[in-house]
Amino acid sequence: MTGMLTSCEQHAKTHFTQVLVLAVYWVFFATLDFCRAVWTMPPMKIHEYQARQLLAEAGVPVPKSEVVETVEEAVAAYQRIGGKAVVKAQVFAGGRGKAGFVKLCDSAERVREAAKFMLTNRMVSPQTGAEGIAVSKLLIAAAVDIESEYYVAVVVDRARRCPVVMVSREGGVEIEVVAHRNPGAIVKRWLHPHLGLMNFDAAQLVAALGFTDKEQAKAAEKVIRGLVDVFYKFDCSLAEINPLVRTKSGEVMAIDAKMNFDDNAMFRHKRLQEMFDPTEENPMEMRAKEHNLSYIALDGNIGCLVNGAGLAMATMDIIKLHGGDPANFLDVGGSVTKDGAIEAFRIILSDRKVKGVLVNIFGGIAKCDVIAEALIAAAKEVGFKVPVVVRLEGTNVDRARQLLKDAAIPALIGETDLTDAAQKVCVKVV
Repeated sequence: MTGMLTSCEQHAKTHFTQVLVLAVYWVFFATLDFCRAVWTMPPMKIHEYQARQLLAEAGVPVPKSEVVETVEEAVAAYQRIGGKAVVKAQVFAGGRGKAGFVKLCDSAERVREAAKFMLTNRMVSPQTGAEGIAVSKLLIAAAVDIESEYYVAVVVDRARRCPVVMVSREGGVEIEVVAHRNPGAIVKRWLHPHLGLMNFDAAQLVAALGFTDKEQAKAAEKVIRGLVDVFYKFDCSLAEINPLVRTKSGEVMAIDAKMNFDDNAMFRHKRLQEMFDPTEENPMEMRAKEHNLSYIALDGNIGCLVNGAGLAMATMDIIKLHGGDPANFLDVGGSVTKDGAIEAFRIILSDRKVKGVLVNIFGGIAKCDVIAEALIAAAKEVGFKVPVVVRLEGTNVDRARQLLKDAAIPALIGETDLTDAAQKVCVKVV
């Protein structure tokens, strides 16, 4: 009897260990999938004028400036600032200078002309695409006589899992160009997770920028420390000053700034929430967020509806492998509902570039037959005017395939193999 009890106890312990291991694996992969989804989502951004405000509050010198929304407001702001002023479009895209959306003006009439041009034309740069973006806000800032330009930034180094401060004497240009052309021009110092910027690191960064004058070196260190403070205080993923300048009169100040923030920390920052500008975001991405869908618009013509961020990325890869171009990243999540799937199709098909859709679902938490019913309902409610190739695998897949077959919807094309599905949707689109 004792031996039998011992055997039962041992069996129970073994079973418990197996369950525990499975639970740990499930949590690990669920966390990994969530992290992948977070990393693919665009970060929370603010405009340059808002970044200047945060820097000024942290003790970083910035030129006097005002933000305006009309031509008349621009002229009035210039008259208050006086002298020379820079008119800068406030948009979430680089290349403003080359696109003609940054203008140095020395009279009210030139400010009027610049403001009218920027507010009535779409800015087109390599970062906006051919369609460009509309400008609704302008920054009118006092111009400064620049002697030297520098680059200073704090970013998250994901490889080392800590923030890193980067500085360069080559400011005023894209740091990616500097990194490619002359990587040695960028000096880095990693921040201690608790102690932050150490005194010796700050001294080395200032020396790397080339400041030898004692007062200017102190001013440069104050800028770097202020930027680090902003980075930590507001949970930034990027805090950048480009350029930091030394004027001909010896002043050190930030004349342009860019900041991105961790979306997952927004609940801690009411002020940042108030700074959010929905007009600068993709309307479809905003709509998807309202329905708890992870959607990012791309430039291709094959829509993707997938559950799981890793599977979504693999689906986009296989579309590219077979000669297609994904129109979006769309992760509907592991517990997608009928309503969620219908809304996902509405979002995908609202993109006029989409000429076909690949649905790739692995049924686990969300069973395949539930997905099939959602697809059929979406076809009836939304109307599929482009081919929709469907590959389902997992729980209740046989019933799901039968449901799609019985529905007899011409636009719904079932496939059992992912490679075949990708090939078919690419052929259909071409």
